[in-house]
Amino acid sequence: MTDITQSRQVAATPDEVRGLPGHVTVGTNDLDAASVFYDKLLAVFGIGRILVQPNRAIYYGHRTLEFGIIKPFDGRPATVGNGGMIAFEAPSRSKVDEAHATALAAGGSDEGAPGPRGENGTGPYCAYFRDPEGNKLLIFRSGADQA
Repeated sequence: MTDITQSRQVAATPDEVRGLPGHVTVGTNDLDAASVFYDKLLAVFGIGRILVQPNRAIYYGHRTLEFGIIKPFDGRPATVGNGGMIAFEAPSRSKVDEAHATALAAGGSDEGAPGPRGENGTGPYCAYFRDPEGNKLLIFRSGADQA
């Protein structure tokens, strides 16, 4: 049986929970380094650790498991999915900017600076980057900023 312990970090409890998709994971070969990156990135949205499985996985979310970093169960190296991308919705354009800057400062690489997308810039406001292991992420805001 795996030793599962609660993290000492307390997740934020926003008035309206609208954030990450349910229980998406990315593989990692260095759980400690990945946790440093995702602790910083997800803190931009007030999201903290929900569950820690020592030397195996760390899960994040508002009140339940929503996103995780894990070492592959089969013990083989984690690899990046070609064409795969995880999109996180932000409450505002400024949070898109902040998340992108935080990701780059925490060791991520740029895949598309923050800005409007689509014909004539009328689409969603987006920023693309990769985590230190190469997983591609998108932070976006469609429509008006939340109050």
